[in-house]
Amino acid sequence: MKNTIDITESFGTLYHPKSALVFYETKGADSDVYVEHFDMDNNGTPINAHPLTEREAKVLARALVTEKDKEQAFLKSNGILGSNILHINPNKEKGAVLWHSKAQKRQLYFVENLDIPNGIAYVPPMIWYANKNSLAVYALVSDRRPTEKTPLYCAPFFNIYQDGKVCMGSVNINIKNSASIEEFTLAWEDYFFNSYFSHLLGNNSPIQGNCVNLWKELIQTGKPFPKDVLKKNNKTLKNLLP
Repeated sequence: MKNTIDITESFGTLYHPKSALVFYETKGADSDVYVEHFDMDNNGTPINAHPLTEREAKVLARALVTEKDKEQAFLKSNGILGSNILHINPNKEKGAVLWHSKAQKRQLYFVENLDIPNGIAYVPPMIWYANKNSLAVYALVSDRRPTEKTPLYCAPFFNIYQDGKVCMGSVNINIKNSASIEEFTLAWEDYFFNSYFSHLLGNNSPIQGNCVNLWKELIQTGKPFPKDVLKKNNKTLKNLLP
């Protein structure tokens, strides 16, 4: 896939310099440490140098604890875990999430040589499986919450390998170690749908019929996705569970 929209700004917060600390240490065997605190003016210039106070030290300690908590917050929920989440591995290095989405309207983008107009169309219910670096997607025939026995279908999109893995092309994936489960799943869905679909991978169509003609019709007519064109891929949800 190719990048179409820069959405990286939505995943971060702009911080402005407010204060600075300078640590001084005496030389010799019995070294002593002195900490000086500086405020910052609107231009980011240090002003008002003074010894670090007890109140300022407590503020610093709270900030450090908050940063530590963020590093340990990967794939934690911001509240009650959504019913769309099916499985979580919260490991910071190998963490992954399995979730599903219902049939919905999405804005879709296509490269010019496919001759499919960019536009809004219905997409089928889907299964998503992602870690910080890669994504696999599958289709479902029902909006109901899937079980281990639920059969999976090939996702009816371009840029997807036969095993369900998505070729993200030049898309810059930036999933933070502090991402909550909600931020993680939303980011991956945005990466997928905000990128240009460009080509089929493999020799077979991911649907029963012509994939180009299908998306042309859906975008031009606004009809619901026709689930009878979906192809089974001989997997069930259980095959995705570790």
